[in-house]
Amino acid sequence: MASDIQMPGPVCLIENTNTQLVVNPEALKILSAITQPVVVVAIVGLYRTGKSYLMNKLAGQKNGFSMSSKVQSHTKGIWMWCVHHPEKPNYTLVLLDTKGLGDEEKGDNQNDSWIFALAILLSSTFVYNSMGAINQQVMDELHYVTELTDKIRAKSSPDANEFDDSADFVSFFPDFVCTLRDFSLEFEVLGGQPISADEYLQNLLKLKQGTSSKDNKFNLPGLCIRKFFPKKKCFIFDQPTHRKKLGQLETMHDDELDPKFVQQAADFCSYIFTNSKVKSLSGGIQVNGPWLETLVLTYVDAISSGDLPCVENAILALAQIENSAAVQKAIAHYDQQMGEKVELPTETLQELLDLHTATKRRNDFYKENMEASSNCCSALLKDIFHSLEDDIKQGVYSKPGGYRLLMKTMHKLKKRYLQEPRKGIQSEEVLQTYLRSKESEIDAILQTDQTLTKREKLNEVQRVKAESAEAAAKMLEEMQKKNEQMMEEEEKSYQEHVKQLTEKMEQERAQLMAEQERALALKLQVFNGITLRFLFFCFLSTLPDLFVGLLEHENQKDLACPVIPFDLYLSA
Repeated sequence: MASDIQMPGPVCLIENTNTQLVVNPEALKILSAITQPVVVVAIVGLYRTGKSYLMNKLAGQKNGFSMSSKVQSHTKGIWMWCVHHPEKPNYTLVLLDTKGLGDEEKGDNQNDSWIFALAILLSSTFVYNSMGAINQQVMDELHYVTELTDKIRAKSSPDANEFDDSADFVSFFPDFVCTLRDFSLEFEVLGGQPISADEYLQNLLKLKQGTSSKDNKFNLPGLCIRKFFPKKKCFIFDQPTHRKKLGQLETMHDDELDPKFVQQAADFCSYIFTNSKVKSLSGGIQVNGPWLETLVLTYVDAISSGDLPCVENAILALAQIENSAAVQKAIAHYDQQMGEKVELPTETLQELLDLHTATKRRNDFYKENMEASSNCCSALLKDIFHSLEDDIKQGVYSKPGGYRLLMKTMHKLKKRYLQEPRKGIQSEEVLQTYLRSKESEIDAILQTDQTLTKREKLNEVQRVKAESAEAAAKMLEEMQKKNEQMMEEEEKSYQEHVKQLTEKMEQERAQLMAEQERALALKLQVFNGITLRFLFFCFLSTLPDLFVGLLEHENQKDLACPVIPFDLYLSA
């Protein structure tokens, strides 16, 4: 399914019925077959605000997600549609549409809050859809955001002050996109100067001065959005057609709609396709279909059991699954390596043990070295940047000129970190991971620094992006070097091992030849002794006949010849 996604239309992923959340096995089966990394876009908002139209546009279809309140009205919850990513062929686009939020006739606010929280936990881009300008009524509708700290846990054992700092939430929250439908107001400020949709959103998220309960109620949703979501974007949409024809939107062609609305929808889709990131976990781990399946099950099971969905627990569940898979992969790799290098049976047990050690310990030492380097670098960063994080929390940089002061301090601390010796091969990767976790805080300080002009802000943002890109490229280059070094080391180790085996075989062959030569010499000695004894025996057996013949001859020759004793003859 990595390249052939067969989903003609959306299916229900999480059903919200009878105050219970139930996962659809059919949807999980679809996710389990997606091996590519997933870009997950979720849209929420009150019912009958045109959410489904935007999601169908992202899917490249005129219909699919129902835009009628009468169709599928019995199935509330989260609907899913997996399609090929139109601009990134190696990724799958997963669209999540929430159904029925705020429909007082069909559900309860408690389950709606859970649906809202799940949409955030599962997505990499979170779209909030609203009708008209953002006012007090819209801010009241965003009460779901203010309830997130009561619905989500970042850690399995949180302390009482966990949510005082938004760093944990920012690490896994999606990007925030606000879509304002049927927007009829002109973007103007007091001086009559036009502003962009993003600037309009930034102004709305500014806190109202005052300490009354009304002020606090208005400020709380905006404060949560500012703290929790790392990146924010706003789009406005004119009314697509005459109000009487809105019910026919599914069947209308673009040339029948307001051209301005058509262009606005195209701009929205282009932004989502280009800027929506892959769903990832702590450490930049990319999520694929099976991992997203595990996240869905883990979060819904926690809610069903009366607990809060916990990001750390979900990561642990994924780790257990991946560890089991890694063990099987390691066993298969070991079998392959041993199968290539070992010719059974081996001559000695030691030969087999040497091959086993060469195959196993090299990988173990590499992993241990990586972990040791990561731990060392993390501890060093914590020690060096501790004072900076305290200053950020205390608002030291939330003042005119604070951004430049922050950049100067960070540059000084990074230089100090880089000068520390013996950090290991994970030095650059750990540093970049830490800096990415601070991007939202740095961006917030930049936005509040009133001493920078708009052009200076833009230049600064571009400079930071350029530095980030350069750092990412450097980290990629170092990773490539590490891989090349590993491959060279493995090849060198393999060749050395082959050489050792060859030398050992030659030594054993020479030893065997020497033993065979000694055995052959011994056999020849034994054979020669037996041969000599046999010949001597044959010689003795002929002596009597010879002696008798000699006597007869001598007697005939000379009767006076004395007789020689037989024993004396033998002794002679």
